[in-house]
Amino acid sequence: MLILAATPIGNLSDASPRLREHLQSSKFICAEDTRSLLKLANSLGIKLNARLFSLHEHNEDERLDQILEIAQDETVLVVSDAGMPTVSDPGFMLVRAAVAAGVEVTVVPGPSAVLAALAVSGLPTDRFTFEGFLPRKSGERRKTFEALAREPRTMVFFESPHRILESLQDAASVLGGARRVTVSRELTKKFEHTERGSLDQLIEWARSEPRGEMVLVVAGAEVVELKTENLVDQVLALVEEGTGLKAAVAEIASASGASKSELYQLVLEYRKAHKG
Repeated sequence: MLILAATPIGNLSDASPRLREHLQSSKFICAEDTRSLLKLANSLGIKLNARLFSLHEHNEDERLDQILEIAQDETVLVVSDAGMPTVSDPGFMLVRAAVAAGVEVTVVPGPSAVLAALAVSGLPTDRFTFEGFLPRKSGERRKTFEALAREPRTMVFFESPHRILESLQDAASVLGGARRVTVSRELTKKFEHTERGSLDQLIEWARSEPRGEMVLVVAGAEVVELKTENLVDQVLALVEEGTGLKAAVAEIASASGASKSELYQLVLEYRKAHKG
């Protein structure tokens, strides 16, 4: 069988007794980075007696047959550098192949940055969607936010500290500066911190160049429909006063919490329908 085991995301005390037991007794272990695994085992006072395999995004496909052959007769433990394997970490392809081959797959649950950040966010937790790492390029990030502009569920993203400011700015340009968000960094560690507020407020906070691993949690779109006719009228009124269309849309979207891209499209559609 395959055993997927969650590892600490920062605090070693979060290593479960079951994780310790399996690390100590396993004959075969697949790790995202074997050096990180050895460091973890050493920190936990565990001497590994397993044959180690590296399993990361660049070699997972070519390792499948070898690992599955072992898993047909032996138990293989799978760990990532932090958190649960397969959740924005290697392991998904292996699990899919194992299921198709009839190999049993089970789990040793534990720490999760996704659930930890969601739980402390203060945003709705009854329904949420995990979107993984945001794209590196601004244009692609904006397309991601545009695709999720009407998503009613709370959204969770991973982001690096040196891109968090730009990502918040891109989110505000698409979702509106009033959208509620949180950024959690250094979860479970000594300097754990969660910043809460609107996108506009967190943009100012992020200018201080916060450090540490980041999890961005964004409130879903309001289920209550905005009175779009009024918003369109407000945009057109600003345009008549001399404000540029894009600037007018940005101002009204920020004040109302509406999606900038959606409001812009509504104004274009209104103008087309009332042309002439």
